[in-house]
Amino acid sequence: MPAPKNTFKSALNETDDLLVGLWVALASPHVAEVCAGAGFDWILIDGEHGPNDIPLIAAQLAAVARHPAHPVVRLAVGETWLIKQALDIGAQTLMIPMVETADQAEQLVRALRYPPEGVRGMGASLGRASDFGRIADYAETANAEVCLIAQIESALGIENADAILATPGVDAVLIGPADLAADMGYRGNPTHPVVMEAVEALIGKIVAAGKPAGIMSGDAAMLAMARRAGIRFFAQASDVGLLAKAASQLAQSMRD
Repeated sequence: MPAPKNTFKSALNETDDLLVGLWVALASPHVAEVCAGAGFDWILIDGEHGPNDIPLIAAQLAAVARHPAHPVVRLAVGETWLIKQALDIGAQTLMIPMVETADQAEQLVRALRYPPEGVRGMGASLGRASDFGRIADYAETANAEVCLIAQIESALGIENADAILATPGVDAVLIGPADLAADMGYRGNPTHPVVMEAVEALIGKIVAAGKPAGIMSGDAAMLAMARRAGIRFFAQASDVGLLAKAASQLAQSMRD
């Protein structure tokens, strides 16, 4: 029995569908399960800005397993040891923030794969990834099912975008307009014309390289431009934002 099929990766590679997602940052298996059952194609379990660690992420992966929404895990950093742990608990698609060079991208690609293609340690039989050793040929088939989403969200990342995109094993790129705007000197203003122009040009490069492009933005103008430019997957809200907005609206409506 082979490693489980990565439905997110196959959808990006085998269809032209636009995949809609939701940022999940409340570090709660119950919240993740509710969001995964809401009809999204994918959810992002956020370990960069959400208060998540490996055990919490593992609990969320288990909680959402019965729903079709594919769990993408964003790690805080692209350290090899942390990638190994995330894969062993069952994550198949990893998003790594602030990818800025081809060398960094190559290190990430190798961290996701077993030798000889990579450096992933041979210990998955202890974890959820191999159904605790019950998938006998997991190590022989896992490399084909992992998916690496590199986040380009800095001026240096844009400068090196061609080399990053040319790195075999970088499966997709997600643009982070907020961090990009801050790095370009427009902190808090990701829809500044200079930033919008840079994002549009970067999407064009990603599409031209034959890679799926994604974006996270809550701005209607940014999303409209990104969809015209050819993105394949996007998110525009988070569980935190949805809860905060709904709670505020309810409190106000009760006072009214």
